[in-house]
Amino acid sequence: MTAFTPVSSPATPSLTEEEKARILAKSAQFSPPSNTLPDGRKELVGLSRAELEQLLVDMGEQPFRTKQLWHWIYHKGVTDFTEMTSIGKPLRAKLIEHCVVSRPEVVTQQTSKDETRKFLFRFRDGQEAETVYIPDRREDRGAVCISSQVGCTLSCRFCHTGTQNLVRNLGAAEIVGQFMAARDSYGEWPTPTAGKSRLLSTIVLMGMGEPLYNYENIAKAMRIVMDDEGIGISRRRITLSTSGVVPMMDQCGRDLAINLAISLHAVNDDLRNEIVPLNRKYPIKDVLDACRRYPAASNSRRITFEYIMLRNINDSEAEARELVRLLKGIHAKVNLIPFNPWPGSEYKPSKSEQVQKFADIIMQAGYSSPIRTPRGRDILAACGQLRTESQRRRVTERSE
Repeated sequence: MTAFTPVSSPATPSLTEEEKARILAKSAQFSPPSNTLPDGRKELVGLSRAELEQLLVDMGEQPFRTKQLWHWIYHKGVTDFTEMTSIGKPLRAKLIEHCVVSRPEVVTQQTSKDETRKFLFRFRDGQEAETVYIPDRREDRGAVCISSQVGCTLSCRFCHTGTQNLVRNLGAAEIVGQFMAARDSYGEWPTPTAGKSRLLSTIVLMGMGEPLYNYENIAKAMRIVMDDEGIGISRRRITLSTSGVVPMMDQCGRDLAINLAISLHAVNDDLRNEIVPLNRKYPIKDVLDACRRYPAASNSRRITFEYIMLRNINDSEAEARELVRLLKGIHAKVNLIPFNPWPGSEYKPSKSEQVQKFADIIMQAGYSSPIRTPRGRDILAACGQLRTESQRRRVTERSE
């Protein structure tokens, strides 16, 4: 049985190009630091292929050197230019003088009793963000949950990260660097330790921040990650989670076509306005219309809808039936997420029997509806629990 029944959808987005331009302009107000260090050296991680090639040309080198350097940085994970043995000594000397390949500083690294690992990374300007590796024991692999911002601009009521004001966006180097540092931790350059399979096989942009409010840096970072001659992660193994920044959903679909996850959490605008304030700007209908337009929503690739289960708030059987109605015509999967309490939170997790009733209604309609097992709760690494105390050079959050 399947609930996927294609229906007609708008051929073009209902929101204007001016709206998209406004979002990008606002994003620029929270720009990350320059890729140039105080001593004048250039950070190579986060440069596009074209930027790396131009840098080498400016140094008097041939463009073909780009492929060699890219391979060492992103396939082998090497940070020391002296170890890049296929590159001639004269170029290595130039690189040592003018460039650097680095990682975010690991401030703390915690491993949960369920083997979830959380990293607190510090960047060059002293700002910090958290990244989580979530292993999947059934398949002997796992996902790296990457942050896109220091803090968050959305203030969702149930989310601990939302209690931390937006400080700034993360740059492409800092986004890619989170994955590279996690791979360092597990010794997976260029291949896993002998006798082991690759653990870090998937990326989920579900950490701190709203990725689509930092779209240009996210897009640049994901193009680097997907490059076959480097890290080489397929777009089918990358999922971007958004609360529904509609114009940028359309842009992401055109540019990247990676998997999409929607933080829905309610089936009517009144409630969603309260718990996901972004809904006041992009209501449920607009978000779902954008999902129907999204090019990766085909029979083989579903859009995931994330639905946090809040006791006596959004977990009734009537709401489950309304969710089924809303999703008609979208090839979808619904992840039911037990609420993960955090200090000072006002909500309670739904009772397990109520979650199961909710899931049963969705599954009977033909949609996959797994109940997510909370991971890393003992180290505050579960969904909605990420937060840092990084408040240096705080940027006052501007209202929409």
